[in-house]
Amino acid sequence: MERFIENTMYASRWLLAPIYFGLSLGLLALALKFFQEIFHVLPNVFSMAEADLILVILSLIDMSLVGGLLVMVMFSGYENFVSQLNIDDGKEKLSWLGKMDSTSLKMKVAASIVAISSIHLLRVFMDARNIETQYLMWYVIIHMTFVVSAFAMGYLDKLTKH
Repeated sequence: MERFIENTMYASRWLLAPIYFGLSLGLLALALKFFQEIFHVLPNVFSMAEADLILVILSLIDMSLVGGLLVMVMFSGYENFVSQLNIDDGKEKLSWLGKMDSTSLKMKVAASIVAISSIHLLRVFMDARNIETQYLMWYVIIHMTFVVSAFAMGYLDKLTKH
């Protein structure tokens, strides 16, 4: 009975595979939204104010950071929790594949969240004249919460390694 339960629990890791595949569909949706924004802005680029163009570019940067985060979580999570990726020798392989354990993945996710939050906060500040002060304060507080959390996680990881 114990052996059956252990084997079933171990096999249940494959329930994560469709979730990681779903992240790839999320990446596809993000890419479509990215190019929709590009096609929307290109015809109007000469009539746009500089600040508006910068806001659009920051939005595109934000999407690219989220896309990178999706790829990192998708591949590393799959390799750490489901199965090793078998990539043919002739194909290009990402240098970090197989090298990122759950601790380093957690730190990279935290750093990515801080970077995404920074870009979002910069977008908010670029449009600060249209945002109430109390909302600006909350954006800063939320961003600082991400920064402090990422720093604390890194510090705790450093302490546990010694």
